[in-house]
Amino acid sequence: MKSNWKRNLLLLVFLVAGTAGLYASDGSEIDSGATAWMLTSTALVLLMIPGLAMFYGGLVRSKNVLGTVMHSFVAMGIISVLWVAVGYSMSFGKNVLGGLVGWNPDYFFLKGIDSNILEAGIPEYVFSMFQGKFAIITPALIAGAFAERVSFRAYCLFIALWSLLVYNPLCHWVWASDGFLYNLGARGAIDFAGGTVVHISAGVSGLVAALFLGSRRGYPYQVIRPNNLVITMLGAGLLWVGWFGFNAGSSVSSGLNTAQALTATQVAAAAGALSWIVIESFHQGKATALGFASGILAGLVAVTPAAGVVQPYGALILGILASGICYTAIQVKNRLGYDDSLDAFGIHGIGGIAGALFLSFFIRKSWMAEAAAVSDGTWSVWNQLGIQALAITIAVVFAGAMTWLIIWGINKFVKFRSTEDDEMAGLDRSYHGERGYGMLNPS
Repeated sequence: MKSNWKRNLLLLVFLVAGTAGLYASDGSEIDSGATAWMLTSTALVLLMIPGLAMFYGGLVRSKNVLGTVMHSFVAMGIISVLWVAVGYSMSFGKNVLGGLVGWNPDYFFLKGIDSNILEAGIPEYVFSMFQGKFAIITPALIAGAFAERVSFRAYCLFIALWSLLVYNPLCHWVWASDGFLYNLGARGAIDFAGGTVVHISAGVSGLVAALFLGSRRGYPYQVIRPNNLVITMLGAGLLWVGWFGFNAGSSVSSGLNTAQALTATQVAAAAGALSWIVIESFHQGKATALGFASGILAGLVAVTPAAGVVQPYGALILGILASGICYTAIQVKNRLGYDDSLDAFGIHGIGGIAGALFLSFFIRKSWMAEAAAVSDGTWSVWNQLGIQALAITIAVVFAGAMTWLIIWGINKFVKFRSTEDDEMAGLDRSYHGERGYGMLNPS
């Protein structure tokens, strides 16, 4: 009897101890399902960065493949440290400087969130790390616009400053609860997973950087061929897989909205890829592997701001529209002659703008009803379209102007463009002392 009493007491202690781990200091309960999905989503978004490295790396010449891959990987180091130190605070802290940016001393080096559980039922550590992956991939996307001609030292300095001065403020405006674009109109500017914050800002910044630097030597008269389209296709596949975390993870839950976003993502990617090769077949007579990969990205980019608010048919139309618009943008680029090396603006900038605008026409009825209720019936599709257009305009002007200022400032101290000798030798050899393909001669 005595021994049973002791055993029961010991069992009670273990139960209490185990249950205590499910609650934060403020009593909020952890949702293990949501937390598990957000951990998975965080890993999936991180997977997109090596995917991007492969996608970009296969498209450049063999003498620049390692240097191009390094542009994505070094962002994982630089931006991760900045995000933990100040980025999360600047993005999701309370308004300071008139709402220009956020700040919360508890977020400085994440020192004050050790036991915080958010209302969604996930540890704040998980949310901060999930958002940090968006902060990493955005400047890495920009690198595609000026591939094969940028100094590695200047690039590292650029992405650090761009993250602090462009990404963090824009993220705060769109996604922080007191950001002015978040609170614009009845339910704010819609950017479910980063059409404005990630793709438009990166695409526009890439265009500005490409114009500032000028074209690669020999472009467009010299034929510049991809070194390995197989790597590019594998990179596109990894991006497609990782995008499920990018979009569906942005629901910050594990429920109906997650399923809706995941489905929209799959449909838009497939529609974009198929549309692109159909367009190519009519325009050029052939359906290329690079075209299929480009269509995947166009569809994914366009559905990113819309994933949580549109039904599958809307995602399908967005994917088709994005392919046609992005394909046309690239043809226009070729005619104008500016050197957006890997079409960062043509796909991410243009695709992001198309998705952020046209989503207004495909919003599901339940979302419309909530918006109408909040606005006492004054909300309309055209009103939302105006809000979307305003948010896009602000992002384009802000990202473009700040990018030009950052590059101009860096160029005063460190030459942003690589030298002619470095470009002729290749970025791999000039900046890293290595070759991406062993003993193969660079070409």
